[in-house]
Amino acid sequence: MELFNRIFDSYVGILSFAVILFMLGMAVWFYRFFMNKIAEEDKARKNKQH
Repeated sequence: MELFNRIFDSYVGILSFAVILFMLGMAVWFYRFFMNKIAEEDKARKNKQH
């Protein structure tokens, strides 16, 4: 609990926590984005072959 008190006690800690959450959210978004693009490309490639 001391860790959370230190993080949320100061403005810098809150901003650091926000940046960490933003980066994790961006990582999830990019993963889903690229996986969807790969799936679309594979689907288009399969349709083109047949």
